[in-house]
Amino acid sequence: MRDGLTRRAFLAAMPAVARAVGAMHASPLQSAATPPPMFTEVPPSASGITWVHDNARSPQRFLPESLGPGCAFLDYDNDGWMDIYLVNSGPCDFFQPPRPLKNALYRNNRDGTFSDVTDKAGVAGGSSFGMGVASGDYDNDGYPDLFVTAYGRSTLFHNNGNGTFTDVTLDAGVGVQGWTTSAVWFDYDSDGRLDLFVCRFADYELKKAILCADRDKGRLYYHYCIPHLFTPTASLLFHNNGNGTFTRVEGGTDIERALGKGLGVVATDVNNDGRLDLFVSNDTVRNFLFINQGRGGWQERGVQAGVAYGASGQVRSGMGVDAADLNADGWQDLFVANIDHELFSLYQGDKGEIFTDVAAQHGIAAATRLLSGWGLRFFDIDNDGFVDLILANGHPDDTISIRAPEVKYEEPLRLFRHDGRRLRDVSGEAGPAFKRPLSARGLATGDFNNDGRVDVLVGCNGGAPVLLRNDSGAGNHWIGVKLQGVGCNRDAVGARVTWSAGGVQRSVLKQAGGSYLSAHDPRLVLGLGAATKVDWLEVKWPLPSGKVERFANVPVDRYVTLVEGSGRIE
Repeated sequence: MRDGLTRRAFLAAMPAVARAVGAMHASPLQSAATPPPMFTEVPPSASGITWVHDNARSPQRFLPESLGPGCAFLDYDNDGWMDIYLVNSGPCDFFQPPRPLKNALYRNNRDGTFSDVTDKAGVAGGSSFGMGVASGDYDNDGYPDLFVTAYGRSTLFHNNGNGTFTDVTLDAGVGVQGWTTSAVWFDYDSDGRLDLFVCRFADYELKKAILCADRDKGRLYYHYCIPHLFTPTASLLFHNNGNGTFTRVEGGTDIERALGKGLGVVATDVNNDGRLDLFVSNDTVRNFLFINQGRGGWQERGVQAGVAYGASGQVRSGMGVDAADLNADGWQDLFVANIDHELFSLYQGDKGEIFTDVAAQHGIAAATRLLSGWGLRFFDIDNDGFVDLILANGHPDDTISIRAPEVKYEEPLRLFRHDGRRLRDVSGEAGPAFKRPLSARGLATGDFNNDGRVDVLVGCNGGAPVLLRNDSGAGNHWIGVKLQGVGCNRDAVGARVTWSAGGVQRSVLKQAGGSYLSAHDPRLVLGLGAATKVDWLEVKWPLPSGKVERFANVPVDRYVTLVEGSGRIE
């Protein structure tokens, strides 16, 4: 890996060298006025990613056509380099593709390019109308497995550890029928094994489908229906039995009783009790905040917490979600993206499971008034130690401009950088990719070139994915951390990492899920800013272990592996 990292560091430096050479021929005024872009789009000709999503768009505008696709960064072959998984549509009750449609798995070649290994790996899918993907090592064997949601039957692909996967859906007992969207792997009962939460959307099938139409200049046309016309359903929680099978958790829990139209979910600890809770966004139904009571108990407290409705008490079209400690006060904050004119919400968390919407104070409410948000992510874009935010946008209905000319179907990405006090819209500085309108849906983050700067992958409805290389934060230092649980779940979901560098102490919770239909690089990248060393780094491992380990002499500007209980840095 060391040779690969050195090579990647050289390749990653080439854009900076090119910019420096270009600056020699530019006037001082021109150089000052044109800062280098923060992100650079990597075209298919350079990445080798030629896959394109087929959304099965029909004249009748059946609703599932509008919601996909999801995407993921994962290291499926455990070589230390992030690979890419992309989800396609497929056959269902209203669509029979004229040619086989496949999901795609792209192996990272460690030189900035990817190779399609879908068929060899056995993860093409193709039996359902695919939606999203969740990645997690549910059997603690060191290799990430894949759960693919769908309009139709969901699929669990077990990673065999030899470059191939096996469809174990039926044997595992997770063959969910209906319409599933986002999913998340997390250990809700602290037994050291990842359980599975699956969002379900509306009760929808061809024989129940409602067609929505309007007239434009006397011409009748169909458009996608607003989901409030359809019946809500309960999302699903599956307990990991530890033998390769799962049991659906029933018995009248709040999760089973709460009927919604779930689109996004993040597992995070909102009350700092060491148990992971669930924030679920719903479309035209109030959002849910499921508080983990321990011993299998759940309490839905969205209304009491202030995250269920908009400011005026109305339900909204919740789509993408995420969580992070944005203001570094030790409490998780929540974000939810909505449809145009509803405004996005940034909920600042406080003690007692209470949240306040501060989107207006950060300029997010005004900036997103005409946008519809899907995939999104809190992460440190430039490794300065502050949490930033990226939003992927696009209206669900490609005919929307006929009825609302100020709203567009394809919309640009938005980037908000934390300046130490608040988030500020820096989309204009982010690069040409942030000016290009997209029908964006899923968004995943991951460092595909191992340079310590977290990159972005965007899935586009009916189009090619967009891969953005992160070129920001030159001069800032970082540590990449791969956590390996032993007494807890191997992915160490729920761990808290605290570190001190340059006289500043920071902390991050390793949560799970977030965004929309997508899965992220499981490694943590800790931004150090100008600090060239770390005073110490501490890991509080998740239950049932709960151990606290402190590490000294942690190397900077590279990835390390921390194994629970070993005391070593690998």
